Amino acid sequence: MNPLKNPFSPGAGTPPPALVGRKPILDQVRIALARIKDGRSEKSLLLVGLRGVGKTVLLRSISNEATKLDCQHIFIETPEDGNLSSLLIPPLREILLNLDRMEGLNSSVKRALRVFRSFLGTIKLGSEMFNISIDVDPEPGVADSGDLQIDLPTLFTAIAEAAAARKTAIALIIDEMQYLSEKEFAALITAIHLVGQKNLPLLLIGAGLPQLVGLAGKAKSYAERLFSYPKIGRLSDEEAKEALCHPVQEQGVEYEDKAIEEIIKLTQGYPYFLQEWGYETWNFSEKSPISLNDIQNITPRVIKKLDENFFKVRFDRLTPNEKRYLRAMAELGDGPHRSSDITNFLKIKVQAGAPIRSTLIEKGMIYSPSYGDTAFTVPLFSDFMKRAIPNVQ
Repeated sequence: MNPLKNPFSPGAGTPPPALVGRKPILDQVRIALARIKDGRSEKSLLLVGLRGVGKTVLLRSISNEATKLDCQHIFIETPEDGNLSSLLIPPLREILLNLDRMEGLNSSVKRALRVFRSFLGTIKLGSEMFNISIDVDPEPGVADSGDLQIDLPTLFTAIAEAAAARKTAIALIIDEMQYLSEKEFAALITAIHLVGQKNLPLLLIGAGLPQLVGLAGKAKSYAERLFSYPKIGRLSDEEAKEALCHPVQEQGVEYEDKAIEEIIKLTQGYPYFLQEWGYETWNFSEKSPISLNDIQNITPRVIKKLDENFFKVRFDRLTPNEKRYLRAMAELGDGPHRSSDITNFLKIKVQAGAPIRSTLIEKGMIYSPSYGDTAFTVPLFSDFMKRAIPNVQ
């Protein structure tokens, strides 16, 4: 097939040709934003799921929905060594200036600008790093203590009051939230809690790896009641079939049924892998329908590509001991596995394995689905570990 017309788009956060199986989440967010804009209360959301299930793509779609609803919104991604305050400053400034440009002077908006100016003065390097300037005087004694857990709730409240005065709402969209420090997470939860108590139109829509639920609860015990936690997982067989067939059918191309079954079996319905197999198969196949033989011929190339890119990027960040730990998990089969089973396999004490496990969780390689259990955050990583390290050491 003509590669220029290839409908598939594998990549980090790259929108697929068909966003399948996520309509219930989009509907939930759409309703929540409309409700808070209308002055009604609604829970914020934290989307949780493994790598490659399309969390970032879904957040981008949510951002588009916010635009359609005429809501203000920001989108940030938390890096492993990032600073939440510095990440928030530029987009919050943009939102405040947008609110200020709306027709008519408004005292709530002007006060929010002054509170923001006060908060800005507490962030080291913040104004220089982003060349931030705002031509207002600070609000003395407000959001300027230097304690994020005190200042951030005050700032969010002022901004949300400004949004309410302008008859709009704010969607705070944050990706990779598992990288927030406990202090930052606690401040963010406190801020969202206060905004909710005051019934103000600001909603947090975050996403992260499965450990996000535990991290939220650790930061603030009431977090489990403050948020909804939609799980973003693999697609059902029917949804996976639609994700494969809909894009190619628009160009007059079909799959044989056995070819579809083979791709679903290989990918286990994970959206990123469906895109990879779809992309490479399109370029390889010479005619429609795409056959089982086409899939079987292209699969080694797809696996090699995933090994050298998707998997290896994460593998190369690991120490030898961390690699041994993950290789032991892979040898034990499909998880989750008890931590004691992994250390027994490695012939080390549980106490010796604990710091390795903790570091792997911090790096986002594994998570604990329940107390004492351990599982991979990256789908199909177990098979990769066996290819990367053929012999158990």
